[in-house]
Amino acid sequence: MVDTKLPLVQVPIVDYGADEDAMVMYRERGTSRALELDNRGPIRFGPDGRLHSDIVDSYGRYGFYIFTDVIEEQELKEIESDVADMLERSPVTKDAEIDKSGNTALGVGLTARNISWVRPLSDPLGGTDASYGRHQAKMNEPAPPTEAPDYVVQLFLGSLQFSDACLRLYGHPDLLRVAETINGPDFTPFNEAVWIKQPGLGGSVAWHQDGWTHWDSPELDNHTHGFNFMAQLYGCDAANGLWVVPGSHSVGKINIKRMVEEAGSDRLPEAV
Repeated sequence: MVDTKLPLVQVPIVDYGADEDAMVMYRERGTSRALELDNRGPIRFGPDGRLHSDIVDSYGRYGFYIFTDVIEEQELKEIESDVADMLERSPVTKDAEIDKSGNTALGVGLTARNISWVRPLSDPLGGTDASYGRHQAKMNEPAPPTEAPDYVVQLFLGSLQFSDACLRLYGHPDLLRVAETINGPDFTPFNEAVWIKQPGLGGSVAWHQDGWTHWDSPELDNHTHGFNFMAQLYGCDAANGLWVVPGSHSVGKINIKRMVEEAGSDRLPEAV
């Protein structure tokens, strides 16, 4: 169990029912395949100051790279403290305007949507037209424990306005140098968010491709739709982490619904 200072809702952990054995095997195989890839290690730069070519080449092959030892322990503690504060100040439930202490809740009175809620262990977007229909197939939805609340926080949007620690991370000099190598010197970081995956409650995010604007462009390449950084506050594993189909970034728009149908479940066989 990870030591955390976040104010989480404590509930019994449920499994996948009839699919539990298949899920355990799937996670084990996905982890094994992931560890066989040569796309993991510290950030390294070449003599020219740009991201090392070995990393760039690996990222080009697989579509993702796992950087290790980037964020120092004190930085993690500061981020954790800010995220804990954001959760403490969140509405007591969906659509409420006060937090659990009776104060005006985080995000109330702001123009943009700042907090996204989800029913426990659900996939609210899979198989819908939301987000330009990019979540083409619905994920398995285990039955939540009876002790679960009706909704839990899944996402803080515009999080930099709520967390100085997250803002500092956005200005991390090594991450900016990585971004410059991939994007060129003229780029703007944007669309910041903090995902919350509470143990036993966190919602599912259906298989998708982030891009949607340039699939028909004659100049489409691996970098057309940009990329994102994901910093893990507590690390991740096959149970709570982001899964990827290596190389899928280089084949254009994918019929994910057909992939799921051919697999017979949401357990895509080539994913890690």
